[in-house]
Amino acid sequence: MKALIQKDVYVLWKQMRIFLFVMLVIMVGNGTFGSVFVVIWCAMLPYTALAYDERCKWDQMAAMMPYAPRDIVLSKYVLGWLCAGGAGAFTLAVQAAIRAFHLPLEIGSPFAVLMSFCASVCVLAITLPLMFRFSVERGRMVMFLAIFLVCGGAGALASLVAPDSKPVPGNLPALLSMAAVLVPAAAAVLTAVSIPLSLRFYAARQ
Repeated sequence: MKALIQKDVYVLWKQMRIFLFVMLVIMVGNGTFGSVFVVIWCAMLPYTALAYDERCKWDQMAAMMPYAPRDIVLSKYVLGWLCAGGAGAFTLAVQAAIRAFHLPLEIGSPFAVLMSFCASVCVLAITLPLMFRFSVERGRMVMFLAIFLVCGGAGALASLVAPDSKPVPGNLPALLSMAAVLVPAAAAVLTAVSIPLSLRFYAARQ
């Protein structure tokens, strides 16, 4: 599986390094919304890797190699988790540097970054089985829906946790505490259901 993930990383880095720089600018200049958006967007990179695989007929080549379908499917999940986790860690590091050097830049909330990672796991768990079932090309509507969810979720989460001059609702701490429990739990449950579905759909396509 390590070789499969390395293959995807090489392809993504070669094709999208400029766009990743743009995402860094968005993260620094837009505070909590930018941080949340970048973390969840990076979790969607496996879709791009799947699109390249389909375009290059990678599945046919992989069938002649010593890779089990489970390895191929799980590699996309692990790739998404690594991308989202790496983006989250980098975001937290940038936030810490801004605070340490007192830079005049808007920064996001560490809680929002952690919640966005869990949300990105949920997005992967919901959409990857559909990608394996219908392929990326035929699943464009799913892609658009995922992008809509990313933007809407990032805006909603940013509005809740971003510090501003608005009065804080009295029940906000309780809501955030509930979210801190429910969102990771939802990510775990959805992933446990999603992986067997993806394996079944991938086997059916083969």
